[in-house]
Amino acid sequence: MPPARDFVLLLTHSADHYTVDRVAQELSRRGAHPLRVDTDDFPAELELSTSLAGEGSRVALHTAGGELRGEEVRAVWLRRVVPPRLDEELEPAWREGCLRESQAALDGFLDGLAAAGCRFINPQEAGLAAQNKLHQLRQARALGLEVPATLVTNDAARVRSFFDQVRGRMVAKMLTPLSQSMEGGQPFVYTSAIGPEDLKELAGLRHSPMVFQERVDKARELRVAVVGGRCFVGAIDASRSEAGQVDWRRAGPGECRWEPGELPAEVAVRLERLVAALGLVYGAVDLIVTPDGRHVFLEVNPGGEWGMLERDLGLPIAAALAEALVAERGAPLTTHAGDSL
Repeated sequence: MPPARDFVLLLTHSADHYTVDRVAQELSRRGAHPLRVDTDDFPAELELSTSLAGEGSRVALHTAGGELRGEEVRAVWLRRVVPPRLDEELEPAWREGCLRESQAALDGFLDGLAAAGCRFINPQEAGLAAQNKLHQLRQARALGLEVPATLVTNDAARVRSFFDQVRGRMVAKMLTPLSQSMEGGQPFVYTSAIGPEDLKELAGLRHSPMVFQERVDKARELRVAVVGGRCFVGAIDASRSEAGQVDWRRAGPGECRWEPGELPAEVAVRLERLVAALGLVYGAVDLIVTPDGRHVFLEVNPGGEWGMLERDLGLPIAAALAEALVAERGAPLTTHAGDSL
C-alpha cells in the first residue's frame, strides 16, 4: 500500500518567520503535515538525497524525526530559497564551488519531488523565469495594464538621454530583490529619485546595470497578493513621509500604515491573467494609483512579501496558499475574477 502523501514542505530560511508559521497552521487545519525546511542549513545541518536506479528515482530528506521520502510529500511551498551558510574558513575557490554544488544538489532534489508528482508554489522554472522584470512588463502591457516607461542599462549616455525623454522625472531601482524576509536585515537598495546632479555620478553602472523608470505621480500604492486566481489588496499612502514618497519602505515608524485596498474588476482580471500567463500560482504585485485614478503596474514578485497584509488587515492569504497547496495535482485553482477583498 503506497504511503499517504500528506506532508507539505515549506522551504524558507532560518531568519524567516510569521508567514511560514501562518501557512503551517492553515495546512494543519486541513489535515496536512507541514514541515519547515531552512535552506540555509543545507548542506551543513540538513541532509538531502536523490538517487537513480534502473528506471526509478527516489528522493529523501533526513530530519530529526527520521527519513521523509518523496512519495510522502504532497506539495512544496518555495517561500524562500537562499544560499547555504558555509564554514567561513573555506578558501574562496572552494567556497564558490561548494555553493554551486549545494544549489545544484538542491535543484536536483526539488526536480525529483516534481517528478514524483508534488505540487509546487511556485513551479521552480516558472518562478525563475518570472523574475525577468522586462518580460513581466511586456506581458503586463500585452494584457492591457499600464506600465511606466522603462530602461535597463549600464550605459550612462543612455541614462542621460532617458532622463531627458521623461522630462527629468526618473527613478532608479534594481532588477532583483535583496531582502529575504518581512523583518529585513539583509542588504537592500530602495527605489530612488534621480536628479540632474545624479547624472554626473553614474560610474557605478560599470559594476552593475540598473532599472530606470519614469516617475509616476501617486495617490497611493497597492500591494496585491494574487493566489490561485484571487486578489488580496492592501493600500498604503506614504505621501506625507519625506523619506517614503518615492519608496514607501523608507517611511519612518508611524508615518504610514497599511489599509484595505480595492481594485477595479478589469484590473483584477488582468492581474490574475498575468500571474497565470507567467506560470505562477502566487505573485505579489505592486501598483501605483495615480491622483486621477489610473492603475500603473510596476512589477510582480513570485516570492514577494504578504505577511503585513495578513497581520495588519486580516486578509486570509495563508489560508488561500494552504488551499492551493493541498489541492490535487492538476486540479484547476478557482478563479474569483475581480475579488479584491
